[in-house]
Amino acid sequence: MSSAETGGFIAAPSHIGKFKVLIFALVILVVAEEIGATTFKLGPGSVTLLPMLWALLLAAICGACHTRLPQPLSVDRPAQVFAGAALNTGLLFFIVKMGLTVGPALPQVKAAGWALLFQEGGHFFGTLVLGLPLALLLGIKREAVGSTFSVGRETSLMIIGDRYGLDSAEGRGVLAEYITGTVLGAVFLAVLAGFVASLGIFDPRSLAMGAGVGSGSMMAAALGAIVTQTDPSSHGELTAIASAANLLTGVIGFYFTAFISLPLCSWLYYRLEPILGRVSKPVSVDNGGLSSTDEHHGFTLPDMIGAWVFMCVGASLSNLLSWNVPLSTSLEGMLVITAFVALVSLLKMALPRLPVLIVLSLAATGLSIPGLSPIIDTLVATANKVNFLALTTPALALAGFSVAKDLPIFRRLGWRIVVVSLTATAGTFLGAALIAEFFH
Repeated sequence: MSSAETGGFIAAPSHIGKFKVLIFALVILVVAEEIGATTFKLGPGSVTLLPMLWALLLAAICGACHTRLPQPLSVDRPAQVFAGAALNTGLLFFIVKMGLTVGPALPQVKAAGWALLFQEGGHFFGTLVLGLPLALLLGIKREAVGSTFSVGRETSLMIIGDRYGLDSAEGRGVLAEYITGTVLGAVFLAVLAGFVASLGIFDPRSLAMGAGVGSGSMMAAALGAIVTQTDPSSHGELTAIASAANLLTGVIGFYFTAFISLPLCSWLYYRLEPILGRVSKPVSVDNGGLSSTDEHHGFTLPDMIGAWVFMCVGASLSNLLSWNVPLSTSLEGMLVITAFVALVSLLKMALPRLPVLIVLSLAATGLSIPGLSPIIDTLVATANKVNFLALTTPALALAGFSVAKDLPIFRRLGWRIVVVSLTATAGTFLGAALIAEFFH
């Protein structure tokens, strides 16, 4: 264990540590792109593992083994904490890209009509239908509420933390869902979405809507697996539909989960637990006093600029290696995307309460509507030369390093709640796709 990790406190990362984790993430990105997409048969369907998933797994393994590696090759826990903070900045690029994709394709999104609206109910209620009964059958108690009321992302942590506290049983449940989703969610959803898509029983537009679960990385992973099995001419439409569903989930999801999903899940727990909870031995998982998050020690403006540079270089490399787009072309597109991120991020410093997600999404979507201005149309066309999936590989490389620091907590929570969390993730994807299918 590093001297920076003793006494239950993780010291601030050094400048060398910050630089090292970004460089290592770029190296892993190149390795992942060289591995490329791997497809194998699974029963009647097939599974495709994309470069971004290899990046996530390789980075997580590298981070988890840091104590066994020579110092020059070790990314210690302070650097892993920095990777998590840099990831938050990196995902802003993803939000801008989604907005720039939705704007030009608003006619197709509008054509999706009521399907896009009603499938949102499937995202939230699907977790309850599959996840909650399974959790009770496995003997999990109130942790089941935290892990099945929604797909546990940052907003879910905030809701449970405010309502119950993260040191409660519900807090342990949402923490398990969060860690499971971060570590395995993208991989699991890519496998599931690719398998379901290969069966040919759903309209690809329904699956694209189902992919918009409110998590950028999960949506990208699922969408990547879906589009590889469809005609290239439909990729733009599917990306726009998935992005719109993901945006809609992100915008209204906080209120929906806080005021509908969580109360409903808690109400169902008290009705179902006396019935389903009898069949197994109760299991309660103690988190050992571990915290769900580590202090970021202040993410400074130089840190933010470093994350911007990393995303520009990483996405350009991914765009070159997977899509054969010249570096100069990709860098031009990334500069446009970075301009959006930089303007809103700097505005956030002046206005701390600014809702960055909503502002970035609406600004990118609104400005990318065709016909507003010839200059804007040119800028959007330049940004759209950066492939949607090229942004995900560098982001997931950072995610892999970030989750490595939470693996001890993950092990303490046990296999049962991991199974429940993945089942809830499956429920939100399948529930939304099933409802959307009625409209296609």
